[in-house]
This record gives sequence, C-alpha cells and structure tokens, in this order.
Amino acid sequence: MRKSLSLLPISLALALAACGGGANDTAEGGASSSGTVKAVEAPAGQKWSETVSKTDAGGIVMGNPDAPIKLVEYMSITCSHCKDFGEQAFAPLRDNYVESGKVSFEVRNFVRDPLDLTAAILSRCGGEGPFFPLTEQALSNQGTMFEKAQSMGEATYSDILKSAPETRFVRLAEQLGLIAFFQQRGISEDQAKTCLADTAAAESLMNGTQKAAEEFNIEGTPTFLLNGQKIEGTNWAVVETKLKEAGAR
Repeated sequence: MRKSLSLLPISLALALAACGGGANDTAEGGASSSGTVKAVEAPAGQKWSETVSKTDAGGIVMGNPDAPIKLVEYMSITCSHCKDFGEQAFAPLRDNYVESGKVSFEVRNFVRDPLDLTAAILSRCGGEGPFFPLTEQALSNQGTMFEKAQSMGEATYSDILKSAPETRFVRLAEQLGLIAFFQQRGISEDQAKTCLADTAAAESLMNGTQKAAEEFNIEGTPTFLLNGQKIEGTNWAVVETKLKEAGAR
C-alpha cells in the first residue's frame, strides 16, 4: 500500500522512538571477492568526492558513476544508528574509497516519521551538490532537534500534522528550528519554505521508502546494499570489511 500525506499523523513519542532493523553487527552477508579492483582517476580538475548526482532510485550518489563497487545506505536523519555511522564512516569512506574511483556511495532517504521527512526535504533543498554535507550536519543536529520536538508537546505536534500538506512541514520545521539551521548552511528562508511546501517532493520521498520496504525488505535504518546485496550489520567496521572483500582494499 502506497504511503500518502494523509498517513503522516503519528504520535510524537513514536516519532522519537529508537531506530534500527534488528541487524547484528557481524561481518556476515553481502558480496565478496578475492580480487582487487584497480583505482580509477577522476577527470582532470575533478575529484570523485565532488561528483554527485541523483539516481533513478531517488537517492544521491557520490563518486565514480561507473564504480564497480556500489554501496547504498538507506538512512533516516532521525535515526541514532545512522548518526553513529555518519560520524564513524563519512570521512574514511569518502577519502579512502570514493576518491579512489573504486566505490560509489549512494544515500537513499528512508523516512520514518514527519520529523525525518521534514529534515530530509531540507537536506535536498539545495540540490545534489550540498546534499552530503547537509545530511551529515543534520544528523549531528539530532539532539537539538529532539529537544525542540519534545518541548513542542503532543498537542502542538498533532495540530501541525492536521494542517494542510503545503503548510504542514513549514510549521514543523519552524518548531524544530530547522529553517534557521539550514539557513546558516546556505539554504535561504524563502528557499526552505518553498521546498517544504512542495507536496510532490514529500510524496516522492515516502513512495521511495515504501518501494524500498517492498523491493529490498528494508525494515530499519541504516540498511546497506553492496552491489545490490544486503550487508548484515550497521557499523562502519562491518561495512568496511565488506568493501575490502569486494576488492576495494
């Protein structure tokens, strides 16, 4: 069943609930290879970490578009495990693997709740270029966002979610301090409000989440695919082991 904006009302307690799909942090599962993939130089004057584009699946991918090793993360900005992975992995993944041209890294938003959806819309508001740094910083802002959400109270939260779809996420972002947060990072207030009022963008993110759940049986975040196969684990040590086994060492 396709998600729609009418299904978004959810209690604040549930929106702040823990994430995770029950995956164990083991090094089992996923593709492996005994060979080593050769590095691929980026075009002159470019860096693979600065080569960013939108994918047909609705994600944003960084790196060599023809990289033989393709890592996908289904992530939620309101997920503490996703925050932990970002802190552990973003720099080494970018510097040691994506920059080599061997690995591309794609993030697909798996929206869990209205708070997550609001932040996801804003992380995409500047286009593909700033998506990764904005997402990384939004994950780091989790604690502040949750504090503001809790201080909002259930009554205010419920009232916001009953408002018209084109104003709902603007109001929620204002309560969460997200418009000011993203404004400090290059997204103007007018730009942010325009993005948040775009109901088609919200529907697209929710439809992508529903499709992922059905196609890949994604049950929680973060979930990783390596060349189309799930990795059973949620931390950087597990993912890096699988990248090396696939030939990225």
